[in-house]
Amino acid sequence: MIRYALSCDNDHGFDSWFRNSEAFDTLSASGNIACPHCGSTAVSKALMAPRVGKEVVELQQPLANAPQAPDEAQVEQASPNSQAVMAQAEQLRRMLQAMRRKVEESCDYVGGEFAEEARRIHYGESAQRGIYGETSREEAEALADEGIDFARIPWVPREDA
Repeated sequence: MIRYALSCDNDHGFDSWFRNSEAFDTLSASGNIACPHCGSTAVSKALMAPRVGKEVVELQQPLANAPQAPDEAQVEQASPNSQAVMAQAEQLRRMLQAMRRKVEESCDYVGGEFAEEARRIHYGESAQRGIYGETSREEAEALADEGIDFARIPWVPREDA
């Protein structure tokens, strides 16, 4: 298992564990890694400091009883606790996909014009309705400062994608 520091295109930082670097590459390429802060799937590895112990000892030969890295079969047999965490993560993913379907079915997609359309609705210049789209962090902060109600939701990939 390997832990990566990750960052999305909105500069949110977070960590996640992967079986190996290939697992990260595969999940990232298919858009199956989402930022927990904003839902963006444009995620990349962030700079990480190496994990260095207090003392470095150089060995001339390997220790006979040194623990070995787990093999593929051991990684596949996750502990009951990690299996429960994975089950909860899958349940959360399904719930977020259901929320996405509901938003797409009942709201108007306004794309990059989200902030402007939210303002028009708030100030009565446009019909009152549910909308969704994209906006920058700065635009979202400006909407909040103006007292305009909106919510950021994690936008997970569709299950049919």
